[in-house]
Amino acid sequence: MTGALLALTLQGCSSDGDTLSAHQGEHTILIYMAAENNLTSDVTRNLQEVKEGSLQLSDNSNVVIYVDRASAKELPWMARVVRGQITDSVSLRDMGISDKDELTSDPHVFEDVIRYAFRRYPATKDYGLLLWGHSTGWILEDDIAYTRGFGVDNGRNDVSSAQGKWLNVTTMAKVLKKLPHLKFIFADCCNFMCLESIYELRQVADYIIGSPAEIPEIGAPYNTVVPALLGGDNFAVRAADMCFERKVKNLELPLAVAKTSEMEQLAQATGVALKAVRAKLSGGYPDMKGVMYYYYRYAKFFYHPEYNVFYDAGDFFRTHLPEADYQTWKQALDKVVVYKKYSAKWNTDKKWDTFYGDNYTVSPEKEHGVSMFVPQSPLTGDYAKYNADIQKYDWYKAAGYNAAGW
Repeated sequence: MTGALLALTLQGCSSDGDTLSAHQGEHTILIYMAAENNLTSDVTRNLQEVKEGSLQLSDNSNVVIYVDRASAKELPWMARVVRGQITDSVSLRDMGISDKDELTSDPHVFEDVIRYAFRRYPATKDYGLLLWGHSTGWILEDDIAYTRGFGVDNGRNDVSSAQGKWLNVTTMAKVLKKLPHLKFIFADCCNFMCLESIYELRQVADYIIGSPAEIPEIGAPYNTVVPALLGGDNFAVRAADMCFERKVKNLELPLAVAKTSEMEQLAQATGVALKAVRAKLSGGYPDMKGVMYYYYRYAKFFYHPEYNVFYDAGDFFRTHLPEADYQTWKQALDKVVVYKKYSAKWNTDKKWDTFYGDNYTVSPEKEHGVSMFVPQSPLTGDYAKYNADIQKYDWYKAAGYNAAGW
């Protein structure tokens, strides 16, 4: 269905979405596609893959999509995908949400869309959420600034940038606590697998699946990932495997599956480990040279370590702790990261040889599948802000950071 035709269809829907057919199944997953930004051209391909994946499913599974594209001709819409077809399309207005000046990244839109989807397509067993769009992990900024949280919406229906309003992970967690508990969150967005975000979401989902690194624009292969997520036992492992098999320019993607029920124990172990590192350094900041990182933040600056943000959590402790202490901490991590896929090199928006090549090595021993913020001197880079922003996360207190942000 073309965008223009779909828009006409949605505008002709009943103003009361509940008059349209509902369907109860054993499982319901919602794919939340925040595409009113420079990713909008990737929606069509992924929608086609969702349709293909739905052909492998029984009617006991509800696959629901919410789509907000950068198009003035197409209102944001929701529909169920059944046997390769998009059915029962409704707009924000049909769902009882104002479509004037509403942004997909607004927390009340995020909440109302999910609430409507799960009410209209209830599940007798479990619910899942797939996050499609931009993300920069735990980093916080102002409401209309670059790189914060998840799902930027520029509010202009253009594709010029990834600027606009974002949904912070802290806010996302507060919203999801008011909704049905999730079996999983599958994050098809960059840098999501950081301990800060996983801990923030520990009470709303049993498993978090995603990458600590950047996600290629092509995204996950939904024709195989969606059936895997609805495939019963070992669903998370199979979904990670299916995602890993989609190579872009012959490069693979580091992936991890995190079991959130083990995050409290990991936080305690991290507190002990951080205390040991601080004692070893007599309170000074750690030297991060040679420690693996998943993202260099600023392309306009030639490589400077103060612009590395997402350090591999395990490689940090492997570098700065005695072997026995590192292994003790790693035992707690291994209960959280129950599965991972190793990658020596992945796609990035930076030139690899310039921003990752110098003294940068990747190995199975260094790569643990999740990142962690490591405070640095507030006199370098953006660390004065980072050291303050980390205090807004539950992980800050639980993992034993001190009042100085370290």
